[in-house]
Amino acid sequence: MHIHILGICGTFMGSLAILAKQLGFEVSGSDANVYPPMSTQLEQQGIRLCEGFDPKHLRPAPDLVIIGNAMSRGNPSVEYVLDRGIRYTSGPEWLAQNVLHGRWVLGVAGTHGKTTTSAMLAWILEYAGMKPGYLIGGVTNNLPASASLGDSIFFVVEADEYDSAFFDKRSKFIHYAPRTTILNNLEFDHADIFDDLEAIKRQFHHLVRTLPGNGLILSGSGEEALEDVLARGCWTPRQSFGVDAVPADSLALLDAGGVYWNAELNREDGSRFSLSKMGVGGEPIEYVQIEWQMTGRHNVNNAVAAIAAAHHAGVQVSTAAEALNNFRGVKRRMELRGERRGIRVYDDFAHHPTAIETTLEGMAARLHFDRSSKKQRLVAVIEPASNTMRAGVHQETLVAACESADEVVWRRPANSGLDFAALEASNPVPSRSFDEVDEIVSYLAESAVEGDHIVVMSNSGFGGIHDKLLRALKR
Repeated sequence: MHIHILGICGTFMGSLAILAKQLGFEVSGSDANVYPPMSTQLEQQGIRLCEGFDPKHLRPAPDLVIIGNAMSRGNPSVEYVLDRGIRYTSGPEWLAQNVLHGRWVLGVAGTHGKTTTSAMLAWILEYAGMKPGYLIGGVTNNLPASASLGDSIFFVVEADEYDSAFFDKRSKFIHYAPRTTILNNLEFDHADIFDDLEAIKRQFHHLVRTLPGNGLILSGSGEEALEDVLARGCWTPRQSFGVDAVPADSLALLDAGGVYWNAELNREDGSRFSLSKMGVGGEPIEYVQIEWQMTGRHNVNNAVAAIAAAHHAGVQVSTAAEALNNFRGVKRRMELRGERRGIRVYDDFAHHPTAIETTLEGMAARLHFDRSSKKQRLVAVIEPASNTMRAGVHQETLVAACESADEVVWRRPANSGLDFAALEASNPVPSRSFDEVDEIVSYLAESAVEGDHIVVMSNSGFGGIHDKLLRALKR
């Protein structure tokens, strides 16, 4: 059976292609932009990639076309599929029917941290010898690919709230029916498909309504939007997790005989922390310490969620802690791309003010913890390219999100609703903006000095800025 995937280089669709290949299907796919790391991973799996959406890529006709949610009416390949009556489906529906059915699904949902938490959880289960399947929206450094069928009942999936396809506007996670569900956090995002936070809450409660009574919900504590969702009706046992404090909502759970997973930072940068599983009255039931390569309070929070979910699947807390001591992160999440002249260049996927803020805070804390005598500056290079960013929704929160940086450099995307002059004027740290990638590269090549840490943040390829900058710094 031949499956062709439209939008194959997206993180979700690329992972789907790997699973289809492992199931024994002939797999090909097309996308407008074929670029690493996903293109490299797919080619290594023997999957044929086609640049662009010319209908010729669909001749001879495949047996099934999986249509990515980035595809819309008017796309030449989509129109060809509809006109020729070729059988098609959405990615989430195909995944549910062909991979997830009958398995213990561990789903990771929330506005932030899905990819990293999913990677941690899959790695913990793998380390514990449980041979899980997984589909992660990124390329991890501990696992051979972003997706695998696994060899057990367990399957970890990144459960995204974005819609499934142009013909199925339900959130992807509605298809998955997870038994163990992490709800990390909930904020407004995806302004291109959601009118407001309330619209996203409705999708999250749709998910909650589909969860089994013998499952488990792990919810981030102190998250007002999540509390509102769960207050609308919850039929699944619930535990909560967080960092450094037990908020009132979690105390109420403890008083009712529930469980709270709490982490305390032993280092400000989050590179060492202790974890307690707390029961009635806030008494620790289990206690472990973790020292790992990751930094940032947000990553500690992700780790707590992953440990709690793995525990529900049968992994001892001590084993999960050992696994995270050896966790090496995910590509495009504070990934060091290279160093030239003592200047380090990182790549990060952050494209929401909260993600930008927590990532920069984590790096700033790490630089503060490093007692090097050299002056170390944190330079944030941000491309607000997501649909929500382009809409200008986060204009007011972006300035505060960058306060941990020593300098901010913006790329001005075409047709952006953001007022960059206002961003620069209101920013308490030096800030400037440019239209073109090459202008940013030239500026940084001249202004960066030894000891600088340049963090490039975007959910796109950002015009290959990382390699261009490293080449320019080498000269």
